[in-house]
Amino acid sequence: MKVFIHDVSICNGCYDCQIACKDEHVANDWTPYAKPQPETGQFWLHLTEHVRGQVPRVKVAYIPLICNHCDNAPCMKACKVDAIYKRTDGLVIIDPVKCTGCKSCVDACPYDAIYFNDGLNIAQKCTGCAHLLDSGWKEPRCVDACPTLALKFMEESEAQEYIAKAEYLKPERKNKDKPRVHYLNLPKRFIAGTVYDPVEKEVIIGADVTLTEVGSKNTYTTKTDGFGDFEFEKLKVGKYNLVIEKDGKRKEIKVSTEKDVSLGDIPLT
Repeated sequence: MKVFIHDVSICNGCYDCQIACKDEHVANDWTPYAKPQPETGQFWLHLTEHVRGQVPRVKVAYIPLICNHCDNAPCMKACKVDAIYKRTDGLVIIDPVKCTGCKSCVDACPYDAIYFNDGLNIAQKCTGCAHLLDSGWKEPRCVDACPTLALKFMEESEAQEYIAKAEYLKPERKNKDKPRVHYLNLPKRFIAGTVYDPVEKEVIIGADVTLTEVGSKNTYTTKTDGFGDFEFEKLKVGKYNLVIEKDGKRKEIKVSTEKDVSLGDIPLT
């Protein structure tokens, strides 16, 4: 059975995957796999942009949203006419001929990956380009178009190294839905800043920076680099104590990672 793997850390936001999906499905009738995707209003693969932090430290991550082709798909259970089925390769398909337009599957999908076509009165979503796979293609158009290989379509047995490190958009539903789309390096919280000497008006290189999670023994350490910058990545949401020290000078800052935090210029006096 097949799985999708997406490594957020190497996705550069070129949107080739989203464009390829449109190119393959807009104005093309692939019955019995799918009727044409509308030119607007639907993205069977929707590349979303996530901007984090504040000026001057801002990061952008790109995350594709597609049908998760769940092994225990809520949409299949919700369909009243058995129009949704799972193939032996793991792909979940909505039969465009059997679909009656009741919208039950649209409401049941926890990933908002099913769209409704008012003109055709049917539900639609990613098919994994099953029509291409059945004609000899090795991967869907979106995967074929990815220039950085951030998006992969693999046999589950060959993807175990990735799956062991995988994350999920809705981790609380992992065991319930058993999604077949696996993400690597989803963005976590970060804390960053620049330390400087207000008297010398110079950045401070090599300052010790210690971050401690409140209510936990989790402690992280680093030093400011040649530009006076420091950064802590992949943090959980919570409250932290940040301590900066150099040459007998010390500064303590309380930080919450409800959002990513760019502390800007920090004077060490």
